[in-house]
Amino acid sequence: MVIISQIIFLLLFAFSVGLFIRNMRRLIRNVNLGKQNWPKDRSVERWRRVVLNALGQKKMFKRPVPAILHFFVYAGFIIINVEILEIIIDGLFGTHRVFAPIVGALYAPFISFFEFLAWGVLIGCAIFLVRRNVLKVKRLNQPDLDGWPRKDANTILIAEITLMIAFLTLNTADQVLQSRGHEHYFSTGRFFFTGMMMPMLDGLSTGQLVTLERTCWWAHIIGIFGFLNYLYYSKHLHILFAFPNTYYSRLEPQGQMRNMPEIQKEVQLMMDPSAAAPEPPAEPGRFGAKDVFDLQTTDLLGAFSCTECGRCTAVCPANITGKKLSPRKIMMATRDRCEEIGKGQDKNGKEYKDEKSLLGDYITHEEIFACTTCQACVEACPVNIDPLNIIQQLRRFSIMEEASAPGNWNTMFTSIENNMAPWQFSPMDRANWAEELKNEN
Repeated sequence: MVIISQIIFLLLFAFSVGLFIRNMRRLIRNVNLGKQNWPKDRSVERWRRVVLNALGQKKMFKRPVPAILHFFVYAGFIIINVEILEIIIDGLFGTHRVFAPIVGALYAPFISFFEFLAWGVLIGCAIFLVRRNVLKVKRLNQPDLDGWPRKDANTILIAEITLMIAFLTLNTADQVLQSRGHEHYFSTGRFFFTGMMMPMLDGLSTGQLVTLERTCWWAHIIGIFGFLNYLYYSKHLHILFAFPNTYYSRLEPQGQMRNMPEIQKEVQLMMDPSAAAPEPPAEPGRFGAKDVFDLQTTDLLGAFSCTECGRCTAVCPANITGKKLSPRKIMMATRDRCEEIGKGQDKNGKEYKDEKSLLGDYITHEEIFACTTCQACVEACPVNIDPLNIIQQLRRFSIMEEASAPGNWNTMFTSIENNMAPWQFSPMDRANWAEELKNEN
């Protein structure tokens, strides 16, 4: 029976790991649809950001209550899963709590600490469910979350609660079996929380306890393997991608706009023909971005790192005043477009192209022109995602390639071109206000 259990576990483990590797390859392929851009400069500053923002979640603590709850859920879930290593070894070799003899007297305190975190995860997820479905916090109940995103968030929270209940129940049953001296369940010392829960299971027979413990053990590990591969389809992919996204996030001041070298050279030559040596004409590229192929890989990494928390949309002045722009939706749409192209390539090969594009089919012109470029969304994001860069690139394409811009913008562009200022009067008249002021005095 033990050998059969080991074989089943081995097959389950191999299948789960293989599926996870396949999904990660798809994700990397989808991110690499964009133009390669992996910054390598200022590595010390980048690692500092990873520690503070991705690991320490510094930016989340601008809202202390949800930040503390999220930290318990995040830290608890990650640290508790250290125990998976022990479960995997036990499953493969038919042992039980293999680390207990190695760690000795420290084993029970370690498990007690894991149980404390498990309660934190359980309580935190329960409160998050209430915030989403009972209190209906505004940023978590907006139209861009309708359908799958809302179901995904609730599914994950319920799954984490189920996993923690299974973990605590198997520990409690294990403790009772230890107290009865049952074969295979040797004494590891008393666990603090589940030790206090033992009276709840005292009425069960030894056989029932073994069945309960084994059932919860299998439920816990199958749930972990399922969660591992569910990440590919879920917003909780940020558990993995938040770290590289924070590392590769831009370090320039937020108000510093990234110039297009092609346009910058033309302007320099126009202002001063001797400023640059003549160069052979290059093949003209696309101005801005129409589809994900025109964006940078760091932009697409950000799309897959999005937590869908809505902090960006909650502080967006355009969204607050009733306009259609939602920075969260911009990132979700970019991710969805990458997924669609990736699925097409899986079926039809790498040369697959369709008639759709990110601008127009996923993101409207109305959305991108509503942006004030105030940088509030960038500042608010806990993992340094930059929706503004995607918006700016789409807007550049719309204006420079499609000649599509709001009427008042075209008036401003014409004035800048003719008068070198956004106002409709000659540069010769620019100082007239000073003369008028002089005459008044």
